[in-house]
Amino acid sequence: MTQYTRATFDQVLIQNYEPADFIPVRGKGSTVWDQTGKDYIDFTSGVAVNSLGHCPDDVVEVLKRQADILWHSSNWFTNEPVLELASKLVEKTFAERVMFANSGAEANEAALKLARRYAVDHFGYQKSKIISFKQSFHGRTLFTVSVGGQPKYSDGFGPKPADIVHVPFNDLAAVKAVIDDHTCAVIVEPIQGESGVLPATTEFLQGLRALCDQHQALLIFDEVQTGLGRSGEFFAYMHYGVIPDILTSAKALANGFPISAMLTTDKISKSFAPGVHGTTFGGNPLACAVAVKVVDIISEPHFLQQVRQRSQQLIEALEKINETAKLFTTVRGHGLLIGAELVEQYHGKAAELRKKAGEFGVMILVAGPDVLRFAPALNISDEEFALGMQRFAQMVASL
Repeated sequence: MTQYTRATFDQVLIQNYEPADFIPVRGKGSTVWDQTGKDYIDFTSGVAVNSLGHCPDDVVEVLKRQADILWHSSNWFTNEPVLELASKLVEKTFAERVMFANSGAEANEAALKLARRYAVDHFGYQKSKIISFKQSFHGRTLFTVSVGGQPKYSDGFGPKPADIVHVPFNDLAAVKAVIDDHTCAVIVEPIQGESGVLPATTEFLQGLRALCDQHQALLIFDEVQTGLGRSGEFFAYMHYGVIPDILTSAKALANGFPISAMLTTDKISKSFAPGVHGTTFGGNPLACAVAVKVVDIISEPHFLQQVRQRSQQLIEALEKINETAKLFTTVRGHGLLIGAELVEQYHGKAAELRKKAGEFGVMILVAGPDVLRFAPALNISDEEFALGMQRFAQMVASL
């Protein structure tokens, strides 16, 4: 039998990633084992994806049951799981209509296309400006990477889509300076994940809502990372009390099975008439059946209350470690999306510390070069949480 190793990655895969030196082969709950049998406590959740941990029994049961019934039927037909999932999302959110795709980038692509199409339908082609924020991240398609506010991801691919403006995050005055009646949409992450786990202020998001209303522009919330309980609310817009016109979700929606969703109102959705936009795999019954179970679990009030409690425990544990280590300048975030910004001495070394944490048996993330990001499963057990923090403390002490 062929033994595949980390070296195999360097031989056969396009080198657009730099994976860890170890290869996870099995996961259960918040524990992962590699090829050698070494165990790790997972504080990454596959980048906020496995929010119910690895291979949760009740979700696996749904996957197996649906696998024996119907996998795919195409969008020439509908199916029962997609109808159930859409109905639940409409019931539990501001939305009246839902469309499914396969990834966060696809959901954001759909949201941006819908915003432009809606503007054309109601106001004309001149209303096409999209306002986004510096250091934002919205996906890797040419459109979404151009809307994202990080040139390192968008430069080098030829001409970019036009009429996209980037302004500083949490700076309402900067938005006021560029928004006008030619603006079709403002897209924002309630918490900027990739650029350092930076939460928006309530005043900022409320101000965006008012400006969009004033200029008849649509407000898009990218909740690909913050949605499905990650912020301590079912969706982060509920934390802020600001209702968007369009919301995108992905990552945790089916706990790792690829699916994404775009949520909006009935009026706005009419601009996606039959044939205007589509996707081959979006809304397939296998993904939707799994997502129904995930939504049922995460949307329960007592589950979300436990997320908020664990959030406080995580922040307190990191601050306690920092009392002696003096490694962080600040610990910030909402729910179980927490960023710890490194002191100046360790600027640029977040990736090194992530790798070193792996040596101590704990998996963490980074959010840019200066911030460690913690996004454990929302239902991480007390034992796994304590062990993971103990191992992280040992790594910090080793510095």
